[in-house]
Amino acid sequence: MFYQHTSHDITIRVEVDYVPPEDDYTGAPRYVWAYHITLMNGGDETVQLKTRHWTIMDARGQIEHVNGPGVVGETPILKPHQTYTYSSGCPLGTPSGSMSGYYMFEDEHGRPLKVIIPTFSLDLPNVKRTLN
Repeated sequence: MFYQHTSHDITIRVEVDYVPPEDDYTGAPRYVWAYHITLMNGGDETVQLKTRHWTIMDARGQIEHVNGPGVVGETPILKPHQTYTYSSGCPLGTPSGSMSGYYMFEDEHGRPLKVIIPTFSLDLPNVKRTLN
């Protein structure tokens, strides 16, 4: 399953995979998901990703905000019709949750572009969602 949204001719596509725990793990419950994001510039101008802004919510409704420059240590430049893909991860203390947010891009004239990241679920495989 994937999630997708387009803002300012930039399409964000997200795919999520649950990462099973290691066999020897004995600590507090911790669930981890890998997410794979593709940024697609469908416009006619070059853009650069500047910052990311995430809202992460667990099944108890606890919210964490993550803000910072770029993604995975990079601030990619996307020429027209170019794509950029990266992967990262999200640990939670509950078996379900969600992530949402936005990227701030800048066009070739220095104008800021707020590009929405679609809300996506973090759920254990074959488990019903517990969030509203």
